[in-house]
Amino acid sequence: MMVVENGLGAYDVKSEDGKVHDSYRIDYLRQHIEQMAEAVKDGVDLMGYTPWGCIDLVSASTGEMAKRYGFIYVNKFDDGTGDLSRERKDSFYWYKRVIETNGAEL
Repeated sequence: MMVVENGLGAYDVKSEDGKVHDSYRIDYLRQHIEQMAEAVKDGVDLMGYTPWGCIDLVSASTGEMAKRYGFIYVNKFDDGTGDLSRERKDSFYWYKRVIETNGAEL
């Protein structure tokens, strides 16, 4: 089995410090990764895992940007404004560490 496109869409907002502090996304992904580890212990043949897009992306079904899924914030809005600049969210640094430790640090 391979778990693909696992992610949490949220209306991310930049804080006063200009960052996206998305602990809700980290919690969501952490819980899913923990459950995958439990499934492996129970004998599930888990080949791999991929989260939903690494950057915020336009919804294929609605064409909207309001609901964001990525680890990297893209400065683009539903009305077409924004300069497409990118900013790493807290979840970016968290997931980077998960990869570096092969899931030992969640």
